[in-house]
Amino acid sequence: MKKVGFLSFGHWTPSPQSQTRSASDVLLQSIDLAVAAEELGADGAYYRVHHFANQLASPFPLLAAVGARTSRIEIGTGVIDMRYENPLYMAEDAGSADLISGGRLQLGISRGSPEQVVDGYRYFGYAPGEGQDASDMARQHTQVLLEVLQGQGFAEPNPRPMFPNPPGLLRIEPHSPGLRDRIWWGAGTRATAEWTAEQGMNLMSSTLLSEDTGVPFHQLQAEQVERYRKAWADAGHQRDGRVSVSRSIFPVVNDLDRAYFGAAGGQDQVGYLDGGKARFGKTYAGELEPLIRDLAEDEAIAAADTLLLTIPNQLGVDYCAHVLDVVVNQVAPELGWR
Repeated sequence: MKKVGFLSFGHWTPSPQSQTRSASDVLLQSIDLAVAAEELGADGAYYRVHHFANQLASPFPLLAAVGARTSRIEIGTGVIDMRYENPLYMAEDAGSADLISGGRLQLGISRGSPEQVVDGYRYFGYAPGEGQDASDMARQHTQVLLEVLQGQGFAEPNPRPMFPNPPGLLRIEPHSPGLRDRIWWGAGTRATAEWTAEQGMNLMSSTLLSEDTGVPFHQLQAEQVERYRKAWADAGHQRDGRVSVSRSIFPVVNDLDRAYFGAAGGQDQVGYLDGGKARFGKTYAGELEPLIRDLAEDEAIAAADTLLLTIPNQLGVDYCAHVLDVVVNQVAPELGWR
């Protein structure tokens, strides 16, 4: 069995061709799509976080709203840029959203992607310390987040507080038990996947890897997953680590699908990102039978326990729900995922 959910980047544009022309449109439709996904039998609703862009940004109000409107599916992020985050405030927000959802939050975090502005985290009040770079700062913020999510007290109580305190040092509240085990790291390389396992975080791998060895994307990603699982076993964690991969998958079953994605399939692409070579995974699009055969050969999907479908949110809730419906209820059973 494999969990299948969606990942939305939450784009909006004033274009008349877009179904999402404002931030309000994106936020409200994101909630509606999560409700529809749950009704269709999908397993998760995940949202990308980008700052200084016409895309979803602050995730916790949205996650809390989705948690209140749904009852079963996982809700999460893919991913939050930890360069921008106050880890203590983030722990409070995450704990609240997780409690509202009844413990369904799957929080994807990472060092972040290339930004819309230069060193945007500085506008949020953060700067790397002496001898550090932005990646070091993101990992430092992450370590603090992971520690406080354990729920141990660390803050000295006021001897004359406004309200009575429990005995001992105080922790971040609200605390949501189990959330620490549902933190995911978005890893762009094989080495980072190993570090993720060592930290006891789940692995989130997208349609992009910031390295290239010349093999097809799905094989490079499958190696990343294999190295993560080995590092997890070597670390001796007492639970199983989870792995998600993202894919753009568009079954063509009617004329509208054909108009949108009939010519969308292709091959991996190799380019440069942040000054280094990177490999981008291909889009899967086509009639059902050849599409299923193609997906059956994807080694990384086979190795993962969770598949996140990147959905074209600007096409609207109804169309995105249609794509989810076909993948979850027609494609997935044929591949043994359901």
